[in-house]
Amino acid sequence: MKHQIQLGKYQELIVTKKTNFGVYLNTPTGEDFEKILLPKSQVPEGTQINDVLNVFVYKDSEDRPIATMLEPDLTLGGVARLYVKQVTPIGAFLEWGLSKDLLLPYKEQLYEVKEGDAVLVTLYLDKSERLCASMHVYEALRNDSDYQKDDQVSGRVYEISDNFGVFVAVDDMYSALIPKKDVFEAYRINQPVNARVAQIMDDGRLTLSVKKKIPEQMNDDAEFIFRCLENEGGFLPFHDKSNPEAIKNRFHMSKNAFKRGIGRLMKEGKITIAEDGIRKL
Repeated sequence: MKHQIQLGKYQELIVTKKTNFGVYLNTPTGEDFEKILLPKSQVPEGTQINDVLNVFVYKDSEDRPIATMLEPDLTLGGVARLYVKQVTPIGAFLEWGLSKDLLLPYKEQLYEVKEGDAVLVTLYLDKSERLCASMHVYEALRNDSDYQKDDQVSGRVYEISDNFGVFVAVDDMYSALIPKKDVFEAYRINQPVNARVAQIMDDGRLTLSVKKKIPEQMNDDAEFIFRCLENEGGFLPFHDKSNPEAIKNRFHMSKNAFKRGIGRLMKEGKITIAEDGIRKL
């Protein structure tokens, strides 16, 4: 039979029994074997039988369901950034506001975490009905932000995909992606990102761009290309027919952005474009 008391969530439960070491709580229709303890140190003063208490339910160090009046930093299916307290042979333990630390198993880590790291995780129930943390937060991130197209946002990288691009948690809670075609630098997990909302998908998830709108970006790109040109003594072996990947690796921009940039420089009379590259005038 499935227990009506749910782990990892806040619930309003009824006081069904008082003891010297705390009170027992249950749902209105719960069986006697389903009741759980709220330790004496956390029982509000004056609590009586049939009082309703709002508690968080988790498992104690002996793997028994237990209630608490403390407020953890994370609930089932939610997302939060937690600190790594300890790394052990079975995984990392995270501080989350309760006396028993939260396990982040190795198989749920996207990289090898270290003591003191702040990691973005979600809370889930494993096959043994234990509450555990996971760094695979994609499904847990929200898609109901109030951000609009062209808004500036900040977040952190939480996953990197060779197929899709760089996944970012905006404000540590909203789902966002820098598409692969717009990734022009090597990102790392947990890297802070400041970006512009390029698109809001039908499902509410955000598509980000670290580039500005084209007119502003063209000015920045042109200035960057010109600085590179000066640093290289006035010549660069790149032009509008150069390989897109070579341009991306050298200038961290798309071929179209490069072409717009050198077009701007040429219009301003700062460069000339030859078959072997561009030269400063």
